[in-house]
Amino acid sequence: MPITGTARLGKKTKDLVKRLGPADIAVIDHDDIDRVSADSLVACGVRAIVNVGSSITGRYPNIGPRIIVAAQIPLLDATVPSPFGIVNEGQQLSLEGERLMAEGIEVASGTLLTPALVEERMLEAEKQLDQQMEYFVSNTIEYLNRQKGALIYDPWVPAIKTEIRGRHALVVVRGYEYHQDLNTLKPYIREVKPVLIAVDGGADALLDEGFKPDIIIGDMDSVSDKALSSGAELIAHAYEDGYMPSAKRLVDLGLVATPWPLAATSEDLGLLLAWAKKADLIVALGTHSNLIEYLDKGRAGMASSFLVRLKVGTKLVDAKGVSKLYRSAPPSWQILVVVLAFLAVIICIIAVSPPLRDILRVIWLKLRFWLGI
Repeated sequence: MPITGTARLGKKTKDLVKRLGPADIAVIDHDDIDRVSADSLVACGVRAIVNVGSSITGRYPNIGPRIIVAAQIPLLDATVPSPFGIVNEGQQLSLEGERLMAEGIEVASGTLLTPALVEERMLEAEKQLDQQMEYFVSNTIEYLNRQKGALIYDPWVPAIKTEIRGRHALVVVRGYEYHQDLNTLKPYIREVKPVLIAVDGGADALLDEGFKPDIIIGDMDSVSDKALSSGAELIAHAYEDGYMPSAKRLVDLGLVATPWPLAATSEDLGLLLAWAKKADLIVALGTHSNLIEYLDKGRAGMASSFLVRLKVGTKLVDAKGVSKLYRSAPPSWQILVVVLAFLAVIICIIAVSPPLRDILRVIWLKLRFWLGI
């Protein structure tokens, strides 16, 4: 049975998902589809996904394709020729088995990934983890030799208005299971009132849950205009030469951001900011914390993230740990409601029980006698 839909093309998956809907066929160019991208594509409810790249290259066991096929969304992999330049945005497409059709003409073909094929390729990819670990270690050492003065010691940190010293800082990244973790930490946020440091799209995650970020940090490519205009302090991630990719967008919005040039990821900057400004505790939500997640990020080795975690480790806890260690105290109004409900039950019992009324009357008379009333 052919699957038809409207073509939506984009070589950056994180940008494409912003305009995808249930009637669309997504055409992407994404080697090693990561978990966050897969979750976003599934959430859009697209009819099918056509990937010009290789969804599982075998470099490491990325779980994105597993998520997509488990959601029963057809994934046509490594299409030849590339639909980019052949298929037009908004054109009607039809996926017939392993062939991509447009107006009855085959425009590309590839391999339709089945659950069994995905698992077979994942098992092969797992055999490459030792090699990836070696590469990660060598990359980390190389990065350390180049950046130890700027990162391991005391890097320059921009001045901010938000007071962090002596407070908890919650660094929110729109990463793995960030929705669930943020929902779990709602009582913690309301009661402890940590400084909310959002990394790019983490600002929208906070707004969706009813919280306003205090600081937004990043290259501003995956955060909404609404979040940027929410009143948060803005720190723009810049290149080491001072170039700031978000400069034009911020000017167009009439906003001013402090540039922070550092060879690291935006989530690294969020953690370093909390550390440098003397936060009592740094809670990381949605950040990367293991080799698979670093490789999923797609940045060679993710050495900076590894080293930053070593630097701030004495104050750093993962959001999942907080959700297990922290137990919210019930608000006082809830306790009052319980007490009043208990009293109401007692009054009702007394009202319908003559023996209890007689006992209470005797007790009342004795109290009057003892008190001389």
